[in-house]
Amino acid sequence: MEKIRDSIRDSIRDSAMDFRVVEELLLTRQYTRLRQKMAEMNAADIASVMEEFHGEELLKVFRILPKNLAADVFSYMEVDSQQFVITSLSERDAAGIINNLMADDAADLFEEMPANVVKKLLANASPETRRDINDLLRYPEDSAGSIMTVEYVDLKEHMTVEDAIARIRKVGMDSETINICYVLDAGRKLVGTVALRYLLISPADAVIGDIMHENVIFLNTLMDQEEVARQFQKYDFTAMPVVDNEERLVGIITVDDVVDILQEEATEDMEKMAAIVPSDRPYMKTGVIDVWKKRMPWLLLLMISATFTGSILTVFEDALLAYGALIAYIPMLMDTGGNAGGQASVTIIRGLSLGEIEFGDALRVVWKEMRVALLCGVTLAGANFVKLLLFDRVELSVALVVCMTLIASVMIAKIVGCMLPMLARKIGFDPAVMASPFITTIVDVLSLLVYFQVAIVVLGIG
Repeated sequence: MEKIRDSIRDSIRDSAMDFRVVEELLLTRQYTRLRQKMAEMNAADIASVMEEFHGEELLKVFRILPKNLAADVFSYMEVDSQQFVITSLSERDAAGIINNLMADDAADLFEEMPANVVKKLLANASPETRRDINDLLRYPEDSAGSIMTVEYVDLKEHMTVEDAIARIRKVGMDSETINICYVLDAGRKLVGTVALRYLLISPADAVIGDIMHENVIFLNTLMDQEEVARQFQKYDFTAMPVVDNEERLVGIITVDDVVDILQEEATEDMEKMAAIVPSDRPYMKTGVIDVWKKRMPWLLLLMISATFTGSILTVFEDALLAYGALIAYIPMLMDTGGNAGGQASVTIIRGLSLGEIEFGDALRVVWKEMRVALLCGVTLAGANFVKLLLFDRVELSVALVVCMTLIASVMIAKIVGCMLPMLARKIGFDPAVMASPFITTIVDVLSLLVYFQVAIVVLGIG
């Protein structure tokens, strides 16, 4: 663990040093040395350094980049920086960048840009690039088709190994990967795959149809990107083919795209679980008004729903006046119930996202959570009972009311926490929406109802 922390610190320090060097060379107008310095750096590191610059400085650094490096660096930049650069360049330079981007990266950029700018850029792009980007843009957002790339190596069954290697040499530089080649029939249907290593160790006159792997695992263009990530996790592939409904190969997805998907989905789930409308922009680049718009809807809804709690307290006002000690333990009961429900919901949401839990497992999940809730509730009630009698010195009857309610609250919270995400998934909602804030509000209301009903029965008030 210490080695990992040291590595992270070294990386951050190196990045800061690179920025200072680039900034000094830029300020002193040593443009030749600056170009040489960036030519020695990794494209991703250059992009990280460039994110520290803004406006004209950012554009100046980008213009100084060696031509053969510019498109690679551009693909690693943040969307806002990409938009600024591409709209600031001349039409010819912008077209050069777009033509040298992988089609999936270009499509991602165009999805975030105004329609008039997209139209202008496409008009100056090459016909092949324009065709590839338009093909990708027609697929639904967050589908396999929208994140795939159309740059891959395709082979024919009748080819020899010598022919295949010659084709790789011809198209390999423009392909996302050459580690796996895809074998197609005359109708472009995917019939097999062959790894580069098999091509290298096979005789030159061997026929591709004889050495290819025929049992191909593939993705459909309309498959959701979360399912795409699960398929990569299941099979441990670095690339997977994407086919249309007729099983014709239309693209591939590589593991670097899946890493981006996992980060995007994890961030989205975290925001939903915190009652925030998901955003695809970095926090530091999101304006105050935009943050307010993302947070306000759920806060307003939760505030309105929380008024039910006040209504319940009003209904049982007489009970509270008769036993004022009951008031002191309301926060503890509500918080404990909310925490218990949150634990259950997060566990179930995670299981649903990984495909470990299905709606058909509902009864088994509820039965398990009920047993867990009973154990947790009894443990908490036991500890609380001792505290109430020895330290708070309340009446035995009040202690019983609090502890019995505590057990019931934990039971209710666990059941609500596990059932709501599964019901949400069943009816087509994102389970993360049913996470802690929403569940806590429901559990608070139910816990208060139970609390006062128990008080009425045990204490004889009403």
